[in-house]
Amino acid sequence: VQLQASGGGSVKAGESLRLSCEASGRTRSITDMSWNRQVPGKQRDLVAAVTSDGIPNYIDSVKGRFTISRDFAKNKVYLQMNNLKPEDTAVYFCHAEALAGPVERVVKYDYWGQGTQVTVSS
Repeated sequence: VQLQASGGGSVKAGESLRLSCEASGRTRSITDMSWNRQVPGKQRDLVAAVTSDGIPNYIDSVKGRFTISRDFAKNKVYLQMNNLKPEDTAVYFCHAEALAGPVERVVKYDYWGQGTQVTVSS
């Protein structure tokens, strides 16, 4: 599975951005997808996730501002980010979890896209 992310940029506080991530390769093996972010010197943290059933989940700091969605037909996941704040500044990474192998010996794989920079100025 390969993931290609796009949509980052530089905006002012209160503005919006939409991130996109397209999966290719063995996409049928993908289960959950998510967006994560990382600032220099800190660990990469989960921002929002969406299950194979389309159920979203968010960290508290982005609830009401960010929306994760998934287009199963196009193998894409999106992150609509509204009312951006300077503390949202980070490199954003798309992630996909995939399962492979027979039922009695399923193996979980993690795939990451390249990061896309989001910069929010006050």
